[in-house]
Amino acid sequence: MNTGGELELFLSCAWLAIAFWLIIRAMDQRRVFPWLEPSSGVLTQRAPHVTVIVPVRDESSNVAACVRSLLRQRYPNSRLAVLVVDDESTDGTALIVQSLAEEHAALKLLRTPPLPRGMTGKSHACWLGAQSVPADTEWLCFIDADVRADQRLLGSAVQAAVDERLDLLSLAPRHDLRSFAERLILPCGLFTLAFTRQASDGGDVTVSGPFLLIRRRAYEAVGGHAAVGSAIAEDVALARILKQHGFKVELRSGDRLLSARMYTGWTTVWPGLAKNLVDTLGGPASALITAFIAIPLAWVAYSIPALDALGCLGKGESTACFALAPALSASAAAIGLHLAGAAHFRIPLWYALLFPLGYSAGALMVLDSVRRRLYGRVRWKGRAYP
Repeated sequence: MNTGGELELFLSCAWLAIAFWLIIRAMDQRRVFPWLEPSSGVLTQRAPHVTVIVPVRDESSNVAACVRSLLRQRYPNSRLAVLVVDDESTDGTALIVQSLAEEHAALKLLRTPPLPRGMTGKSHACWLGAQSVPADTEWLCFIDADVRADQRLLGSAVQAAVDERLDLLSLAPRHDLRSFAERLILPCGLFTLAFTRQASDGGDVTVSGPFLLIRRRAYEAVGGHAAVGSAIAEDVALARILKQHGFKVELRSGDRLLSARMYTGWTTVWPGLAKNLVDTLGGPASALITAFIAIPLAWVAYSIPALDALGCLGKGESTACFALAPALSASAAAIGLHLAGAAHFRIPLWYALLFPLGYSAGALMVLDSVRRRLYGRVRWKGRAYP
């Protein structure tokens, strides 16, 4: 009895079943993670009043391009305000914003006082901004400084939120990936998040921090950012509390309407992701389970065909030769899935072959994130949080 060959056949068939499941899940993502199409409608002066709040800390390289893209929105000027909240920047960010504000009446600058205990810098800035918006503001739109907005962004987002009676609409941006670290890690991380995301009627919720459009009365009803002031992943925490109070929350792809370059290389990718992976993945236990599943699942794409080839060509096992067919089919499907991802992210296709390294590095980031959360302090932009 050739137990070795039978084991190889079993593993190959199991890998084929897993790959088939991954493909089905990928095809289903469009249903649970729909795209927001650019709106072709023309908003009138009766459009809801929107205040865009941009929290910034040491964003001198980003803030001007972000703000200019917001000031070019195809949205009625009388119904739009842009408020940049400077969180004690030391690199001249506030001066850049102040200069732009002198040219654009719709743009205002707010400087935060020293950070109080028990709040993160971003939550503090967002909360102060929300308290300083015009009285007739109906929607609050929180946007990160690394976002670049298409002219149709706000009109399309507000129209969708109003039409579908949403209380929070979050849009995932198109990621601008330039460095090796970004191209290796972020596609794998976003794949993982997409596959672990539950449907919108599930118990958990996922949002994308760079863009949150929130109905003002819903925001105030749950206490806004003050209610989640100590949360490292304040976007996820705020979405959860809104959903717990019965408000309607939805995440969509904003690929056609906004882009963002969140990180610039290893020195920003690692700390940027590690600081909030625990919260994004649902807590330490869920994060650890995801990490320990991701590593072996990624490497089987190469290890199982290699094992079958060794048994077939090296040992002459007929069962191992037969097992090569499902193993290679499954691995081809997995690589094809990541080729599609590389094309989507507009990066060289050969990165699709490196996906086991990407998931492995991501898993190490998860372990570091758990370690920081349980035994250390989270550090970000010159501050340490317990």
